[in-house]
Amino acid sequence: MKRVMRQFGKKGKLSPRYIGPYKVIRRIGQVAYELELPQVLSTVHRVFHVSMLRKCVGDPSRITPTKDVQVTRDLTYEEVPIVILDRQVRKLRNKEVTSVKVLWRNQQVEEVTWEAEEAMELKYPHLFQIDEKNENA
Repeated sequence: MKRVMRQFGKKGKLSPRYIGPYKVIRRIGQVAYELELPQVLSTVHRVFHVSMLRKCVGDPSRITPTKDVQVTRDLTYEEVPIVILDRQVRKLRNKEVTSVKVLWRNQQVEEVTWEAEEAMELKYPHLFQIDEKNENA
């Protein structure tokens, strides 16, 4: 839905252009649709003109099966690194900072992140033991 967030005081170029996706309940006339909105948007009228709506086309490769994610009681889950893909050393003015490229569980290859090697080695030492065995061979 376009421009709905303006009603809630969120203005400016960093506010989202669209919110959703929301389920279409029914078509009203030729150019209007009624949407199933969450309770948070109860003050917003449920019928929208087609110019305010965009079709939501999901990318099936980005859908993570819910059975693969272990959700805690507070509805969060812990990201666990699977493997270290690369290593780099960046030179700053007075020191060198080593980073590792990490592939996380439940993430695609395009969503790898660069993390500080020192912090990763303290938290996940098992990832670095594999690298040491390969270097000694």
